[in-house]
Amino acid sequence: MRITQNTLFKMYENSEKFTVLTCYDAIFASILENSGVEVLLIGDSMGNVLHGESTTLSVTLNDMIYHTRCVARGSNKAFIMADMPFGTYQASPEQAFENASKLIAAGAHMVKIEGGHVMAETINFLTQRGIPVCAHIGLTPQSIHQLGGYKVQGSDKNTARQLQQDAKILEKSGANMLLMEMIPAKLAKKITQTISIPSIGIGAGADCSAQVLVLHDMLGIYQGKQSTFVKNFMVGASSIQNAVANYVQAVKTGKFPSKEHEF
Repeated sequence: MRITQNTLFKMYENSEKFTVLTCYDAIFASILENSGVEVLLIGDSMGNVLHGESTTLSVTLNDMIYHTRCVARGSNKAFIMADMPFGTYQASPEQAFENASKLIAAGAHMVKIEGGHVMAETINFLTQRGIPVCAHIGLTPQSIHQLGGYKVQGSDKNTARQLQQDAKILEKSGANMLLMEMIPAKLAKKITQTISIPSIGIGAGADCSAQVLVLHDMLGIYQGKQSTFVKNFMVGASSIQNAVANYVQAVKTGKFPSKEHEF
């Protein structure tokens, strides 16, 4: 039976954590969902791990449509979320709807949009027209040049207050979920407690409603320095399936992320 948004909300209401991993193809879609992962995220992180780029900015809508179709073909259980790539939603709500509808048609059940309160009108426009949205705050990789690098967000009072305000505004605008990336664990906990939609954390501590990692990171396949919030689940695992199952179990029992993986 297919996991739906209602399934995830029931888990959230029952304080049962759910798991998210990035996924870009049919075979991994089947492996991940059969290992217990509830949500497959077709991430624009493909720019890094598949295309070899240093940022996500070169990923196109056609790239996302293609990989969303691949994942959808390989999946019959998981909830499917797709990133809106850079330049496909910032100009206007109408632009966002036109492009988001193509991802939904390709097999996504929800789209993810980066940005704070400035995206509230767009999120409202989409959700009012039948397209569920996961809002994404904190470190937003598509704004990497403006942010000045991959660094923790919300570490001072002003930016922490802004992130809290953004979360409430985005929830009010109709966001169905909220992803928080690379923000202090205490701040993520506070935001999670003050919103009534599921929060998904990556480098945001253990108190979020769900956790997400880039697939290649959790399998120990990465170039350069490993991020603080990443754990290699292949260590001690007998197979990829076993590693994914260990990730799912660690998230659900609260063992991951641990203190060493948070800011």
